[in-house]
Amino acid sequence: MTFVVFFNGLVLGGFALLMLFDALLFPETRDIFAFCGVLVGVASAFLCIASYSSKPPTFHRLHGFVLTASVWLIAALAGAIPLTTFGLSFVDAVFEAMSGITTTGSTVMTGLDGTPKGVIFWRALLQGLGGIGFIVTGIALLPMLRVGGMQLFRTESSDKGDKEVNSATRFGILTMRVYGGLILICAALYWLGGMSIFDAITHAMTTLSTGGYSGYDASFGHFSSPFLQWTATLFMLFGGLPFAWYIRCLQRGAFRSEQVESMLITLGIVIAVLTFWLFATTKISFADALRMVSFNVVSVVTTTGYAINDYQLWGPFAAGVFFFLTGVGGCTGSTAGGAKAMRWLIMGRAILVEMSRLRSPNRVMTLKYEGRRIDDDVINGVMSFLALYLFTFMMLTILLDMLGLDLVTASSGALTALANVGPGIGPIIGPAGNFAPLSDPVKVVLTVGMYLGRLEMMTVFVLFLPLFWREMTA
Repeated sequence: MTFVVFFNGLVLGGFALLMLFDALLFPETRDIFAFCGVLVGVASAFLCIASYSSKPPTFHRLHGFVLTASVWLIAALAGAIPLTTFGLSFVDAVFEAMSGITTTGSTVMTGLDGTPKGVIFWRALLQGLGGIGFIVTGIALLPMLRVGGMQLFRTESSDKGDKEVNSATRFGILTMRVYGGLILICAALYWLGGMSIFDAITHAMTTLSTGGYSGYDASFGHFSSPFLQWTATLFMLFGGLPFAWYIRCLQRGAFRSEQVESMLITLGIVIAVLTFWLFATTKISFADALRMVSFNVVSVVTTTGYAINDYQLWGPFAAGVFFFLTGVGGCTGSTAGGAKAMRWLIMGRAILVEMSRLRSPNRVMTLKYEGRRIDDDVINGVMSFLALYLFTFMMLTILLDMLGLDLVTASSGALTALANVGPGIGPIIGPAGNFAPLSDPVKVVLTVGMYLGRLEMMTVFVLFLPLFWREMTA
């Protein structure tokens, strides 16, 4: 366990350096970020010194659960410290930081157009870190922890024989190169499309991380350029695709991926249906309808949460579609949240197999994914995860309803937090709304929901089992 404490100390040290970096870049907020950087740096030094050991660390699989759960919590708390100095209460600051580090994008901040650049950059930096952090967690830790069928992703991304990756370290370096390269390309295109350099960099970080934080109250709708909106649509999609797939494409030219194909087909069908719906029911031109629908659908499915207009005004059919899209999510091994395309694909095939067995009980059926037979423990993991996902959503909805929210706001708020999407449905937290009017208890519940959703829930819930701690101390 000392290794877990030591690693958390290193995480705090990294945040301290980033605060000092922010202080160097922006004179307007230099004193505050410098003070926060020193404060967090002292806490980092204390943890590292107190837990340092000259012996090689022993890392058990169970330690991975504690490490994963604690690192994301420590990161959110550290990220909240500078925000408390800009008029946010402690609850609001933790909500904002948790939303940032989990790349949810829900915000309680208003008046963003006049907010100091140092704060806007810090919010974008939180999401940039959260994006790469979850890629690494999803590729390195969750498969090892066998969370929700994630062990299947190990065969897809690297482990045991994939030639594009010789080690976890090399894979991490390649992933960061792809992630950083896409951010730079996105920022360059934003700048060419008319954004300032500052806006281009901050929005590129929140686009590829599928986080959705913007420096403006109107979100991405502040930029009316069709070129910028199409660019954002494309790079939000890039953020929602597996980064292991990018590496495989670049190194081996192997473009086939079942979850990528299923996600693109799903997006294509939904965009086509909603585009014709919007074109037929409004006076919007077909080109504008295609652009607005594509942007908003990709934003919700990849859990980015950017908005350029209020899609609730498109009618109840469109609002209902967007509500259900909230829980879909991007691909495994991407920066996106949600239940993930891989799990939905496996669940669909498992249902078809069971229906076939009802028709032909003696027929031998094999469930496959990416050409490989899926073991029963993977199928059980996927089904258990989706059941727990639904149960957690219901519990969060009930809690929010008990705290005074109407059913629509409660259910959409629970789902958008759990799926790490950002905006919900309804007049308060919809695409044109904000989470600021909500009470502190509601924000606490939503903060917990964002945390659970980003960590695939089982990683956190297992810590509450007495058996887990007995095994840890055995």
